Amino acid sequence: MKHFSKALSLSLAAVALLLSACAKKPARPNPSTTAMGPGLNDGINPEAIALPGENINLEGRDGNSTLDGANLSVVEPIYFALDRFAVAPAERPKLQNALKWLTENPGKNLVLMGYCDWRGTSEYNLGLGENRANSVKRYLISLGADATRLETLSKGSTEAKQGGSESEWAKDRRVDFVELKKN
Repeated sequence: MKHFSKALSLSLAAVALLLSACAKKPARPNPSTTAMGPGLNDGINPEAIALPGENINLEGRDGNSTLDGANLSVVEPIYFALDRFAVAPAERPKLQNALKWLTENPGKNLVLMGYCDWRGTSEYNLGLGENRANSVKRYLISLGADATRLETLSKGSTEAKQGGSESEWAKDRRVDFVELKKN
């Protein structure tokens, strides 16, 4: 009887293991129910995404601001690791340069433009670019920058280079500091 009970227990365990291994995998969530769903990332203005050299109107505080694409980064860009938005210790001295620029240019504001490489969906990259820009903004504020002089904009992977090498893609994972021009 003891042998029969042991065999029955092992058989039931094997069947349970087999059935759990064949269980249906959960479906991927609908993008509208994820963290990037509607209304949760209103900071991204898709109409403000433009090609380099174009002037784009930003929904700013006064409605009279444009971003001059010809005036590229006024401070050296901050670079990020793949799928990361935390500012690496090696990049932090550049933020001191951005703070210095803000101090030396009291009447000017900056747009922190977040970029990604081409890997990932457009939705994911827009969110990651926004997280990168916000991470830089929070760090600058912690250094003493005036939050009202900093705007963020995600360009995601709209200007990313496809193909190439990892070192080329790494140049796309950045935040640029662009002067916000007043009209």
